[in-house]
Amino acid sequence: IMRLEIISKTPTTLAHSTPLLFVHGAWHGAWCWDEYFLDDFARHGYAVHALSLRGHGGSEGRERLRWTRIADYVADVDQVVRQLAAPPVIIGHSMGGLITQKYLESHSARAAVLLASVPPMGVLATTLRLALRHPIEFIKVNATLSLFPLVATPALAQESFFSSRMPAAQAQKFFQKLQDESFLGFLDMLMLNLPRPQRVQTPMLVLGAADDTVFHPHEVEATARAYHTQATIFPDMAHDMMFEEGWQSVAETIRKWLSEKGI
Repeated sequence: IMRLEIISKTPTTLAHSTPLLFVHGAWHGAWCWDEYFLDDFARHGYAVHALSLRGHGGSEGRERLRWTRIADYVADVDQVVRQLAAPPVIIGHSMGGLITQKYLESHSARAAVLLASVPPMGVLATTLRLALRHPIEFIKVNATLSLFPLVATPALAQESFFSSRMPAAQAQKFFQKLQDESFLGFLDMLMLNLPRPQRVQTPMLVLGAADDTVFHPHEVEATARAYHTQATIFPDMAHDMMFEEGWQSVAETIRKWLSEKGI
Protein backbone atom coordinates (compact mmCIF):
# COMPACT_ATOMS: atom_id res chain seq x y z
CA ILE A 1 0.00 0.00 0.00
CA MET A 2 1.38 3.41 -0.99
CA ARG A 3 1.30 6.39 1.35
CA LEU A 4 -0.72 8.79 -0.77
CA GLU A 5 -1.65 12.40 -0.11
CA ILE A 6 -5.44 12.80 -0.21
CA ILE A 7 -7.12 16.19 0.16
CA SER A 8 -10.74 15.71 1.28
CA LYS A 9 -13.51 18.23 1.88
CA THR A 10 -16.74 17.30 3.63
CA PRO A 11 -19.83 19.44 3.00
CA THR A 12 -21.76 20.89 5.93
CA THR A 13 -24.82 19.13 4.52
CA LEU A 14 -24.22 15.96 2.52
CA ALA A 15 -26.72 16.32 -0.32
CA HIS A 16 -25.26 13.51 -2.47
CA SER A 17 -24.37 10.00 -1.32
CA THR A 18 -21.87 9.49 -4.18
CA PRO A 19 -18.40 10.92 -3.45
CA LEU A 20 -16.25 12.56 -6.13
CA LEU A 21 -12.63 11.51 -6.69
CA PHE A 22 -10.40 13.92 -8.62
CA VAL A 23 -7.30 12.62 -10.46
CA HIS A 24 -4.68 15.16 -11.57
CA GLY A 25 -2.61 15.20 -14.74
CA ALA A 26 1.11 15.09 -15.50
CA TRP A 27 3.41 17.53 -13.64
CA HIS A 28 0.55 18.37 -11.21
CA GLY A 29 -0.71 17.06 -7.84
CA ALA A 30 -3.86 17.09 -5.70
CA TRP A 31 -3.20 20.81 -5.13
CA CYS A 32 -4.60 21.68 -8.57
CA TRP A 33 -8.11 20.65 -7.52
CA ASP A 34 -7.81 22.40 -4.17
CA GLU A 35 -7.63 25.86 -5.74
CA TYR A 36 -11.34 26.09 -6.64
CA PHE A 37 -13.01 22.78 -7.44
CA LEU A 38 -12.96 20.97 -4.09
CA ASP A 39 -14.53 23.81 -2.11
CA ASP A 40 -17.00 24.52 -4.89
CA PHE A 41 -18.27 20.93 -5.11
CA ALA A 42 -18.32 20.59 -1.31
CA ARG A 43 -20.49 23.72 -1.14
CA HIS A 44 -22.91 21.92 -3.43
CA GLY A 45 -23.19 18.99 -1.03
CA TYR A 46 -20.61 16.54 -2.44
CA ALA A 47 -17.97 14.74 -0.38
CA VAL A 48 -14.83 15.37 -2.46
CA HIS A 49 -11.40 13.78 -2.52
CA ALA A 50 -8.29 14.55 -4.59
CA LEU A 51 -5.28 12.25 -4.52
CA SER A 52 -1.68 12.97 -5.40
CA LEU A 53 -0.50 10.00 -7.46
CA ARG A 54 2.68 8.28 -6.24
CA GLY A 55 5.72 10.49 -6.77
CA HIS A 56 3.55 13.62 -6.81
CA GLY A 57 2.63 16.27 -4.25
CA GLY A 58 2.87 14.88 -0.73
CA SER A 59 2.71 11.21 -1.78
CA GLU A 60 5.65 8.83 -1.44
CA GLY A 61 7.55 7.43 -4.44
CA ARG A 62 9.30 10.58 -5.72
CA GLU A 63 12.63 8.75 -5.97
CA ARG A 64 11.12 6.11 -8.30
CA LEU A 65 9.04 8.56 -10.34
CA ARG A 66 11.01 8.12 -13.58
CA TRP A 67 10.15 4.40 -13.70
CA THR A 68 6.53 4.66 -12.57
CA ARG A 69 4.00 3.17 -15.00
CA ILE A 70 0.42 4.16 -15.80
CA ALA A 71 -0.60 0.83 -14.23
CA ASP A 72 0.95 2.05 -10.95
CA TYR A 73 -1.16 5.20 -11.09
CA VAL A 74 -4.25 3.07 -11.77
CA ALA A 75 -3.37 1.06 -8.65
CA ASP A 76 -3.22 4.33 -6.68
CA VAL A 77 -6.73 5.25 -7.83
CA ASP A 78 -7.94 1.76 -6.89
CA GLN A 79 -6.35 2.07 -3.43
CA VAL A 80 -8.16 5.36 -2.77
CA VAL A 81 -11.50 4.16 -4.19
CA ARG A 82 -11.41 1.20 -1.76
CA GLN A 83 -11.16 3.65 1.16
CA LEU A 84 -14.26 5.62 0.16
CA ALA A 85 -17.68 5.11 1.71
CA ALA A 86 -19.33 4.44 -1.67
CA PRO A 87 -18.26 3.96 -5.31
CA PRO A 88 -17.30 7.42 -6.58
CA VAL A 89 -17.60 9.51 -9.69
CA ILE A 90 -14.04 9.79 -11.02
CA ILE A 91 -12.98 13.10 -12.55
CA GLY A 92 -9.66 12.94 -14.39
CA HIS A 93 -7.70 15.79 -15.99
CA SER A 94 -5.18 15.25 -18.83
CA MET A 95 -3.03 12.23 -17.86
CA GLY A 96 -5.53 11.72 -15.03
CA GLY A 97 -8.15 11.27 -17.75
CA LEU A 98 -6.10 8.47 -19.30
CA ILE A 99 -5.63 6.89 -15.85
CA THR A 100 -9.41 7.10 -15.38
CA GLN A 101 -9.98 5.37 -18.74
CA LYS A 102 -7.50 2.61 -17.83
CA TYR A 103 -9.06 2.17 -14.36
CA LEU A 104 -12.53 1.78 -15.89
CA GLU A 105 -11.36 -1.03 -18.19
CA SER A 106 -11.29 -3.35 -15.17
CA HIS A 107 -13.36 -1.49 -12.54
CA SER A 108 -16.72 0.23 -12.54
CA ALA A 109 -17.67 3.63 -11.15
CA ARG A 110 -20.95 5.53 -10.86
CA ALA A 111 -19.78 7.83 -13.67
CA ALA A 112 -16.63 9.47 -14.97
CA VAL A 113 -15.65 12.90 -16.27
CA LEU A 114 -12.71 13.40 -18.64
CA LEU A 115 -11.35 16.95 -18.53
CA ALA A 116 -8.93 17.89 -21.35
CA SER A 117 -7.96 14.22 -21.29
CA VAL A 118 -5.34 12.20 -23.11
CA PRO A 119 -7.35 10.68 -25.98
CA PRO A 120 -7.58 6.90 -26.54
CA MET A 121 -5.07 7.25 -29.40
CA GLY A 122 -2.51 8.55 -26.90
CA VAL A 123 -0.07 11.46 -26.94
CA LEU A 124 1.75 10.93 -30.26
CA ALA A 125 0.24 14.03 -31.94
CA THR A 126 0.91 16.14 -28.82
CA THR A 127 4.49 14.85 -28.67
CA LEU A 128 5.15 15.70 -32.31
CA ARG A 129 3.75 19.20 -31.83
CA LEU A 130 5.98 19.76 -28.78
CA ALA A 131 9.06 18.33 -30.53
CA LEU A 132 8.56 20.67 -33.48
CA ARG A 133 7.95 23.73 -31.29
CA HIS A 134 10.67 23.02 -28.74
CA PRO A 135 13.33 20.74 -30.26
CA ILE A 136 16.04 21.61 -27.69
CA GLU A 137 13.76 20.84 -24.73
CA PHE A 138 12.66 17.64 -26.41
CA ILE A 139 16.27 16.51 -26.84
CA LYS A 140 16.81 17.23 -23.13
CA VAL A 141 13.78 15.09 -22.24
CA ASN A 142 15.20 12.09 -24.10
CA ALA A 143 18.75 12.67 -22.87
CA THR A 144 17.77 12.91 -19.19
CA LEU A 145 14.65 10.66 -19.17
CA SER A 146 12.92 13.58 -17.45
CA LEU A 147 9.80 15.36 -18.67
CA PHE A 148 10.50 18.48 -16.64
CA PRO A 149 12.33 20.37 -19.44
CA LEU A 150 8.96 20.71 -21.24
CA VAL A 151 7.54 22.84 -18.39
CA ALA A 152 10.77 24.18 -16.87
CA THR A 153 10.09 27.91 -17.39
CA PRO A 154 7.03 30.07 -16.71
CA ALA A 155 6.70 30.70 -20.47
CA LEU A 156 6.71 26.97 -21.31
CA ALA A 157 4.20 26.22 -18.54
CA GLN A 158 1.91 29.04 -19.69
CA GLU A 159 2.04 27.82 -23.29
CA SER A 160 0.94 24.32 -22.28
CA PHE A 161 -1.41 24.95 -19.38
CA PHE A 162 -2.66 28.53 -18.94
CA SER A 163 -4.30 31.03 -21.27
CA SER A 164 -2.60 34.36 -21.95
CA ARG A 165 -5.47 35.99 -20.06
CA MET A 166 -4.40 34.43 -16.76
CA PRO A 167 -2.83 37.09 -14.50
CA ALA A 168 0.97 36.70 -14.40
CA ALA A 169 1.07 36.35 -10.59
CA GLN A 170 -1.44 33.51 -10.70
CA ALA A 171 0.38 31.72 -13.55
CA GLN A 172 3.65 32.09 -11.59
CA LYS A 173 2.04 30.61 -8.46
CA PHE A 174 0.88 27.51 -10.35
CA PHE A 175 4.17 27.21 -12.25
CA GLN A 176 6.08 26.99 -8.96
CA LYS A 177 4.03 23.94 -7.95
CA LEU A 178 4.78 21.97 -11.13
CA GLN A 179 7.14 19.00 -10.87
CA ASP A 180 8.79 16.28 -12.93
CA GLU A 181 6.75 13.46 -14.48
CA SER A 182 7.41 9.77 -15.16
CA PHE A 183 9.28 9.04 -18.39
CA LEU A 184 7.91 5.47 -18.51
CA GLY A 185 4.43 6.85 -17.89
CA PHE A 186 4.95 9.08 -20.93
CA LEU A 187 5.96 6.03 -23.03
CA ASP A 188 2.81 4.24 -21.81
CA MET A 189 0.72 7.20 -23.02
CA LEU A 190 2.64 7.29 -26.29
CA MET A 191 2.13 3.63 -27.24
CA LEU A 192 2.75 1.04 -24.53
CA ASN A 193 -0.56 1.17 -22.61
CA LEU A 194 -3.28 2.98 -24.54
CA PRO A 195 -6.95 2.96 -23.48
CA ARG A 196 -9.38 0.35 -24.80
CA PRO A 197 -12.74 2.15 -24.80
CA GLN A 198 -14.65 -0.99 -25.83
CA ARG A 199 -13.98 -2.40 -22.34
CA VAL A 200 -15.56 0.58 -20.53
CA GLN A 201 -19.25 0.53 -19.54
CA THR A 202 -19.24 3.56 -17.22
CA PRO A 203 -21.21 6.68 -18.34
CA MET A 204 -18.71 9.33 -19.44
CA LEU A 205 -18.78 13.13 -19.70
CA VAL A 206 -16.07 14.48 -22.01
CA LEU A 207 -15.03 18.14 -21.71
CA GLY A 208 -12.34 20.12 -23.52
CA ALA A 209 -10.98 23.63 -23.97
CA ALA A 210 -11.00 25.57 -27.23
CA ASP A 211 -7.52 27.08 -26.69
CA ASP A 212 -5.90 23.90 -25.38
CA THR A 213 -2.45 23.46 -27.01
CA VAL A 214 -1.95 20.02 -25.40
CA PHE A 215 -5.09 18.23 -26.61
CA HIS A 216 -6.85 20.11 -29.39
CA PRO A 217 -10.67 20.19 -29.53
CA HIS A 218 -10.75 17.67 -32.41
CA GLU A 219 -8.82 15.22 -30.21
CA VAL A 220 -11.27 15.75 -27.35
CA GLU A 221 -14.12 15.13 -29.81
CA ALA A 222 -12.44 11.88 -30.91
CA THR A 223 -12.33 10.82 -27.24
CA ALA A 224 -16.06 11.50 -26.92
CA ARG A 225 -16.81 9.46 -30.06
CA ALA A 226 -14.81 6.54 -28.68
CA TYR A 227 -17.13 6.53 -25.65
CA HIS A 228 -20.31 7.07 -27.71
CA THR A 229 -20.97 10.56 -26.42
CA GLN A 230 -20.51 14.19 -27.44
CA ALA A 231 -17.80 16.49 -26.18
CA THR A 232 -18.48 19.90 -24.69
CA ILE A 233 -15.76 22.40 -25.66
CA PHE A 234 -15.42 25.55 -23.54
CA PRO A 235 -14.40 28.72 -25.42
CA ASP A 236 -11.51 30.97 -24.34
CA MET A 237 -9.98 28.31 -22.10
CA ALA A 238 -6.59 26.62 -22.01
CA HIS A 239 -5.58 23.14 -20.81
CA ASP A 240 -5.84 23.63 -17.02
CA MET A 241 -9.61 24.04 -17.04
CA MET A 242 -9.84 23.92 -13.24
CA PHE A 243 -7.87 27.21 -12.98
CA GLU A 244 -8.97 29.08 -16.06
CA GLU A 245 -11.27 32.07 -15.99
CA GLY A 246 -14.72 30.53 -16.38
CA TRP A 247 -13.87 27.40 -14.35
CA GLN A 248 -17.28 27.86 -12.66
CA SER A 249 -19.07 26.96 -15.89
CA VAL A 250 -17.00 23.75 -16.13
CA ALA A 251 -17.97 22.80 -12.57
CA GLU A 252 -21.61 23.68 -13.26
CA THR A 253 -21.65 21.54 -16.42
CA ILE A 254 -20.33 18.57 -14.42
CA ARG A 255 -22.97 19.04 -11.70
CA LYS A 256 -25.79 19.39 -14.22
CA TRP A 257 -24.71 16.15 -15.92
CA LEU A 258 -24.44 14.31 -12.59
CA SER A 259 -27.91 15.56 -11.70
CA GLU A 260 -29.28 14.24 -15.00
CA LYS A 261 -27.71 10.89 -14.15
CA GLY A 262 -29.40 10.95 -10.73
CA ILE A 263 -26.08 11.23 -8.87
